[in-house]
Amino acid sequence: MSQGAEGPNAEQFSYWNEEAGQKWVELQERLDSGIGPLGLDAIERAAPAAGERVLDVGCGCGQTALQLAERVGETGSVLGVDLSGPMLARAQERAAQAGIRQVRFEQGDAQIHPLEEGSFDLVFSRFGVMFFADPPEAFAALRRATRSGGRLAFLCWRGAEHNPFMAVPYLAVAKHVELPPPPPAGAPGPLSFADDERVRGILESAGWSDVAFEPWEREFLVGGRGTLDDAVDFSLRVGPVTRALRLAEGELDMEAITRSVREALAPYATDEGVRMPCSPALVTARVP
Repeated sequence: MSQGAEGPNAEQFSYWNEEAGQKWVELQERLDSGIGPLGLDAIERAAPAAGERVLDVGCGCGQTALQLAERVGETGSVLGVDLSGPMLARAQERAAQAGIRQVRFEQGDAQIHPLEEGSFDLVFSRFGVMFFADPPEAFAALRRATRSGGRLAFLCWRGAEHNPFMAVPYLAVAKHVELPPPPPAGAPGPLSFADDERVRGILESAGWSDVAFEPWEREFLVGGRGTLDDAVDFSLRVGPVTRALRLAEGELDMEAITRSVREALAPYATDEGVRMPCSPALVTARVP
């Protein structure tokens, strides 16, 4: 049994293995197309160099781990860690298909995963660090695993008010179901790192220095380079809408819900797909 199954993130372990993992594998190409450009921009800013050792936290289906591996080359190494067995299986399959040997994947919770002290030059994550049960402890563990002078770079989402691709379909669904109360502030989830002061406090208390929280204004292809219907399907299967539908009471009129989400997304449809504003933050720091 993976150490994540009974650790502090046991609830997230269950979610990413029993409910979400296989769904994200099925949507892998759409997800890569939608958020891939954001991750690639973050990798370029993190500047992994030939020969470096990199840890990819919450590596999912492996897109960023493979991109990092290409940059560190055969003299470097990349370790991808994720809670989700189904997603890691897909990541390993992609690495084998690409013939990239300097990357390996391990299932586990990075908060408690056994990592050799001072063994990484760079800790990277594309939207994978917002799910820790105890962020200060998690980032302290990641700092211990990073060499002196090593660096941290990750993407996290700012608030829903900065990310219409989340808010617009969510409000469309609100016409048909009573929305659940928001999670407690700071609870593990996609928006748990929206507060820049909270993020700074977590990292500084964990021993990181030179912490920077840089808001980005970008665009997101909802559901990848597909049709409006693809974007509607994606919005109903990923993100805050999923939680609202899962917790809704009574029988759902999915035909009406789907129609409302389609109407809400239609103004953003382009020849390339449904393109909507989004605003992540790039967070960077160093080990003194």
